[in-house]
Amino acid sequence: MAKQNQTLGEFIIENQGEFKYSSGELSRLINSIRLAAKVVNHEVNKAGLVDILGAAGDTNIQGEDQQKLDVYANEAFIKTLTNREIVCGIASEEEDDFITIKGRNELNDNKYVVLIDPLDGSSNIDVNVSVGTIFSVYRRITPSGTPVTLEDFLQPGNRQVAAGYIVYGTSTMIVYTTGHGVNGFTLNPAIGTYYLSHPNMKFPETGSIYSVNEGNYVHFPQGVKDYIKYCQQEEEDRPYTSRYIGSLVSDFHRNMIKGGIYIYPNTSKNPDGKLRLLYECNPMAYIAEQAGGKASNGFKRILDIEPTELHQRVPFFCGSKRMVETAEEFMRKAEKGESN
Repeated sequence: MAKQNQTLGEFIIENQGEFKYSSGELSRLINSIRLAAKVVNHEVNKAGLVDILGAAGDTNIQGEDQQKLDVYANEAFIKTLTNREIVCGIASEEEDDFITIKGRNELNDNKYVVLIDPLDGSSNIDVNVSVGTIFSVYRRITPSGTPVTLEDFLQPGNRQVAAGYIVYGTSTMIVYTTGHGVNGFTLNPAIGTYYLSHPNMKFPETGSIYSVNEGNYVHFPQGVKDYIKYCQQEEEDRPYTSRYIGSLVSDFHRNMIKGGIYIYPNTSKNPDGKLRLLYECNPMAYIAEQAGGKASNGFKRILDIEPTELHQRVPFFCGSKRMVETAEEFMRKAEKGESN
């Protein structure tokens, strides 16, 4: 039960009984992500000082070049999760291959793997626009105590045991689910503690915002073009408002609070889409469904897609349930040649 002024730590302890495998391991994992998020948040908040203070291109005391923020975020999350020996494997959007984590005795008895997009929307850093982190947690398939394999990571999204995101914006928030609803926690930077600020978050069933990069309109499938025209028509509840930040976490977060749809379709330039199934679409789809929303590739539920590779890309339609269903109708009509 959500309580006013409840901290994230208190919430995790109080609700760990909801986990199917209640060993405390998943609770420690969420706590580790919380810690890494604080470290990354500190760096994100001073990123604007780089050009002023001349830190970019400097070398540190070890003689190493200062790193870009997305590389920093990647290393911060990997280091935190590895050092605490909470997971047996990590896959990151920033890494070509997955990382196997060994335990103290070489063998690792931990049960979970984490897939992460350390800094979503990192191209926005230079212009001081919100960025985020996305994470996804699965229970491993291979036997405990053996090295993880690709099979442990190539699981459909419907097998996730937890997923969430951190948004580094005007305030820093962690939003996550373990399959029992979605809750949001806001960081109080003065004391470094996250407090429950958005209990039981829900997508409105419909909304008035559509989020898509209309600069790529000419490259979109006909169904997406038709849906955009529909959004722009002057009807009783339309035209909808176009809002596109270019940071999935930020666009998703706004749409969940206000009601809207986010679309990143396949294009003639990117026939498979651009967003990664494992690091972006699956975790966001899991959160969306837990919040009463919907996520698909335009035709099929995202969480039912069987992954075939670590960096697989898919089209992504996600948001308020009725809006996604309407977009899917336009996709189906266009495929049948019934386009408007």
